[in-house]
Amino acid sequence: MSYLFTSESVSEGHPDKIADQISDALLDNFLAFDPESKVACETLVTTGQVVLAGEVKSHTYVDLQQIAREVINEIGYTKGEYQFSGDSCGVISLIHEQSPDINRGVDRGAKELQGAGDQGMMFGYASRETDNYMPVALELAHIILQELAAMRREGTGMAYLRPDAKAQVTVEYTDDHQPARVDTIVISTQHDPFDADEAAMLRKIEADMKALLMPRVIGQLPERLQQLFGEDITYHINPTGKFVIGGPHGDTGLTGRKIVVDTYGGKGAHGGGAFSGKDPSKVDRSAAYAARHAAKNLVAAGVADEILVQVSYAIGVVEPTSIYVNTYGTARVGLSDGDIARKVAELFDFRPFAIEQRLKLRNPIYRETAAYGHLGKAPRTVSKVFESPYNGRVEREVELFTWEKLDAVEAVKTAFGL
Repeated sequence: MSYLFTSESVSEGHPDKIADQISDALLDNFLAFDPESKVACETLVTTGQVVLAGEVKSHTYVDLQQIAREVINEIGYTKGEYQFSGDSCGVISLIHEQSPDINRGVDRGAKELQGAGDQGMMFGYASRETDNYMPVALELAHIILQELAAMRREGTGMAYLRPDAKAQVTVEYTDDHQPARVDTIVISTQHDPFDADEAAMLRKIEADMKALLMPRVIGQLPERLQQLFGEDITYHINPTGKFVIGGPHGDTGLTGRKIVVDTYGGKGAHGGGAFSGKDPSKVDRSAAYAARHAAKNLVAAGVADEILVQVSYAIGVVEPTSIYVNTYGTARVGLSDGDIARKVAELFDFRPFAIEQRLKLRNPIYRETAAYGHLGKAPRTVSKVFESPYNGRVEREVELFTWEKLDAVEAVKTAFGL
């Protein structure tokens, strides 16, 4: 019997994602000028206001207010009628120094003895559903919103678009868990007021989504995913009707409220910890990236078609408390999941400092993670410039999304005899 599975994504202009992007922009600026910074920045956005809170231990000083305003403007909140603008909003900073009780368990004399920044369990997942080993429903939802944002910035075709938007994709699977077809697509997008009546406005937006947006989305996909789009897809476009009031004026946003959007869209699992605004000593973030790196390389090497990797920690303790693997019955190596987990522990070093070093996480690489998912992005090297009235100018060449690199495939194949 076939079944349906749904994932959602939210745009960079969604209130929660604004908060995530501000938090990660602050983190990047601290790391750019002091790579050893310990940062846990939380952001709240609401009508005309931004509140920054959290803990920081750093030898540098950054202009928190200016960074927050720049992020808001870059997203597209630049007009007074949005009731939230980077140039006019208030920015309140309540950030203070990190607790020494936490720091004593993290910083040690030898960096390799660095303890985990918190207790908890983190998950990594990978599947052969897509070329980047991500679940297909989430991948499609991300692409829909990325293209919608691109069209908003282009200002052609749908010049009425505003920054806030959400998308949801439902995929039908076969009995053997293979994606068969896209069943339903839901898109809600903020827009300017229309001169026409509401019914005409809704017809216009729905027609544009189908005729202008979706061909761009489908055109980006490999052929095997294009074949999922038939003539029988159910569309729900702005199903509540008018969506003029949006962004932080329509809904308060908070850092870390979209962790399922950030990871696997409900596939696999999530341990509950948020990512944005946290430096890599916080294993909520770094170990989740490391687990994804392991899972992706295991699937790419042919160990299984689908893999979930769990790693858990105790605060201040160097070694993980457990490593768990679930291959959902798709293993190809003649080993139990427990035996695979033991090999994974030998292949991948999940100590916090080892993860930081292997994945080059003490670099200003996090702003790019804060919208449209932390996982599944193509790794690449970019040059970044950071300027500060207090610290001068820093130009850094950094690697983004190192946890997506397939650089352990040969080691995995050798270990498993593939």
